[in-house]
Order: sequence, then C-alpha cells, then structure tokens
Amino acid sequence: MSVAIESTLDVSTEPQTQEQPVSFADLGLSAKVLAAVTDSGYTTPTPIQAGAIPHALQGKDVLGIAQTGTGKTASFVLPMLTRLEKGRARARMPRTLILEPTRELAAQVEENFTKYGKNHRLTVALLIGGVSFEDQEKKLERGADVLIATPGRLLDHFERGKLLLTGVEVLVIDEADRMLDMGFIPDIERICKLIPFTRQTLFFSATMPPEITKLTEQFLHAPVRIEVARASSTAKTVTQRLVKSGGKPWDKRAVLRDLIRAEGDEINNAIIFCNRKVDVSELFRSLLKYDFNAGALHGDMDQRARMTMLSNFRDGKLKLLVASDVAARGLDIPEVSHVFNFDVPIHSEDYVHRIGRTGRAGRSGKAFTIVTKSDTRYVDAIEKLIGTTIEWHDGDLSTLPASDESESATGRGRGKHDRRGKQSGRPSKTKEPEVIATEAKPEDPDAVERRARKEAIRSDNAARRVQPEQRDRAARPHRRNRDDDDINTIVGFGDEIPAFMMVSAKI
Repeated sequence: MSVAIESTLDVSTEPQTQEQPVSFADLGLSAKVLAAVTDSGYTTPTPIQAGAIPHALQGKDVLGIAQTGTGKTASFVLPMLTRLEKGRARARMPRTLILEPTRELAAQVEENFTKYGKNHRLTVALLIGGVSFEDQEKKLERGADVLIATPGRLLDHFERGKLLLTGVEVLVIDEADRMLDMGFIPDIERICKLIPFTRQTLFFSATMPPEITKLTEQFLHAPVRIEVARASSTAKTVTQRLVKSGGKPWDKRAVLRDLIRAEGDEINNAIIFCNRKVDVSELFRSLLKYDFNAGALHGDMDQRARMTMLSNFRDGKLKLLVASDVAARGLDIPEVSHVFNFDVPIHSEDYVHRIGRTGRAGRSGKAFTIVTKSDTRYVDAIEKLIGTTIEWHDGDLSTLPASDESESATGRGRGKHDRRGKQSGRPSKTKEPEVIATEAKPEDPDAVERRARKEAIRSDNAARRVQPEQRDRAARPHRRNRDDDDINTIVGFGDEIPAFMMVSAKI
C-alpha cells in the first residue's frame, strides 16, 4: 500500500523508493509507549501510523486520509501519550481534546488510551451522553490529561461553567466526514474558537468530500497531508457482492435469511445494516422469530444498553448485530467476517464505512448488499464513488421472477413526505405473509368484557352521528332569528350604561 505525504508548505513531492519496513521503534515514540505497544502484540505500524506519528510528535498539524480499519486511532493516541509524559493537568483544564461523532467511538478511544497508556499515570475523562453530569464533573475537577467527548456534551459542560478549554495543547477531530453528516460542524467551529490558536490539530477522515476540504483550510495551519490509498476506496480484502430482491420488506428478509444460511459456518459474526431505526427493530424481531442469535443497536437505545450490546457482540455472545449507521464508523471489532446491507445506503460514503467493518487488519471479509429495483440509482452512485463495478451474487435484477418485480411503497420507506415531515405510505409494521398454525386457546373473560364495552361505546357513537335533526331541540340553546321583532329585547347596555357614556356632548 502506497503512502502519499504532502506538506502544504512544499507541494513538490518525489516518488518514494522502496525501503525496509519501519518498526514502532523507528517512529520516535517513548520507551513507555513502545513497551505497551509490544505487550499488545504489535510490531509493525500500518501505513497511516508510519506516516502520521513522526509528524505528530514534531508538533505539526496533520491531515490524515485513510479507509476504515487502517489504524487511524493509534495514529493519534500513541504520539499524544508520548507528548503527555511532560507536564500535568489542572482542574477543569484538559491538556488534550479528542472529538468523536458518536458515543461508541468515544468509548473505544478511551479503551485505546487504557491499553497503550498503562505505563502512564494519566487521567482520561469521557464526556458523552447517557451518563450523569455529576460523575463527569468529578473527573473534570480532578484534572484531565485527556478529554474525549462528543461535541454536544462538551458544550453542555462548558456552558455550565465546569470546563475551560484554554489549556488544550492538542486537538484531534476524528471521523470528520461523519461529523459533517451528523450536523456537528457548527459545534466544532465554536469549540475551535474556545481553544488557543497555537494548538496542534490532528484531522482524520476516511472520505474527503469538498465540504471537508474547506474545513481543513479553516481548522489546520500548514498541515502535512498523509493519504493512504485513494480517498473513498474500499479495502481489497473485502469481497463485495450485490444480491437481488423483490421490493417488499418480507422479500428482503427472506433473501437475508437465505444468505446467512448459505454462508453457514463461514460467518464468525456479522453486522446487518439498515437505513432506519424502525427497520432495525423490525428486522431484529424477525431474526429472533426464526431462531437466529441476533442483537440490535441504534441511536434511540440508552447508553448502557448500547454498550452492553456491543460488548456481547465483541465477546462472541451474539453472532448477528442488526444496526443503524451508528455502528458504521470506526468501531474496532477486528473479527467481523461478514457485513450485510439490508438497505442500500442513501449516501454512497456510508457504503465505504459500512463494509469497512469487515476485512480489517489484513483479514478477509465479505460484504453483501440486498438491492431492489428502486435502489439502482444508489448502487450507481456507490460504484462511481469507489471506482469499481460490484459483481452480482446470483444474477442481476433482470433475472427476478415477474411476480417479484413490482415495487411497493413500503419496501423502501422513501415515499413522498406529508406536511408533518413523515413519510406517507409507510406502514408502521410489516410482517411476513406466512401463516403459522397455533392451537386454539380459551378466551380470557376479561378480554370478553373489554370487547363488549368497546362495542357498546361504538354503538353509542354511531347513534350520536345518525340523524342529528331528530335530536331533542329542547336540549339545545335557543337561537334567535335576527329578523325577530321582539319589543322586550334589550338593545345596547340596558340599565348598566357606563358613566363615560352619560356625559353630554356638545354638537
């Protein structure tokens, strides 16, 4: 894998000659960090690590572009540990700040600091949602060498007056393209204004859309650009296939089950991606119904449940994890053998991140994407982004039976939006059409009573709606006709005339 290193100060680059593989000892890391790396079983740095670590140790701004699974996290964790050996933290004034788009990524970075920083006495504070403010504030009061946070929770603590950012020496913006997708860029711009201008900034991303390029010009000062492989490329160790399906949800679920059964023992564990959280829940229940060992992960789950689900998946207690794109970015689960895209991602960059969950650290992996007739434009965008044509697993969409070619509005859930912003024509629940025979059970007496009460209410409502002109007119208030000539009718205020109206006026 080639590594392109370019400094904005010196645009001219020379083609690199073939050199001997470097080791971590050649990168300038401290003895304590090298000992922790060796204990972790690593001897040779990845290309992004070999390119970024020396410049980070020199205090230069770094722009790192590399596909997922290439070791970007260690590219900033290891040099930060070396630099933090000098100095100590002060209360509410962290020395370094790492911004992550999701809670899971932030927790994963904390694990990396625990693993590689075991020979250091560093305080690491994690500021994420779903955790009480009080526990986080106690850590900040003691002083944090490393602060790992999501942008929203970080600003919450700052606005409470519990955090000062004037002591930050190193800023890391990780998964920048995901920050863009999640709308965090305004928060990041605000945070950068609170940090000293003399800081060092390390900026990492797997894809580089034009918006991210503009951000680098704003956040970085004379950065060294380190690009490993082409931006928006996929790992060569991942076998990619497209799988045809009818447009209805139960068609896709049946195709997914057949794929899982066909792969059989080759599946060590697998992540199944859906575009919507409601689809995650429905697919999870469907897999449990067919006796698959599955779990679910999406953004509406509380933090404890999300971390428990991820831990069970890492430990092998779950074989299948149905997830939204919250699991698509940067999660380090090395032994994921398969990725199934139950839905074709709408944004083509998400495809790169999803299939990047497999084929990590040189391992081989497989990625299957279920495609319906309405998905063809998204597939075309993905192939254009990655610069290659994805092969079909068992014939393309033209080989579908005629009965399966009709698309349903419920199949993709991308119908027209109504005025409330919800998608019309989208069912709340979709079930497989198969009928499962069950034994008749005696009816609950309480259920019979509830049903009878409901029927009585319905009958009463129906009676109220039928022939309103036949209702008792005496029960309604009398309405006076405006043409009625009643001499007893009081006109104006009657006897209660306001005093100001009794004053005589001059004419």
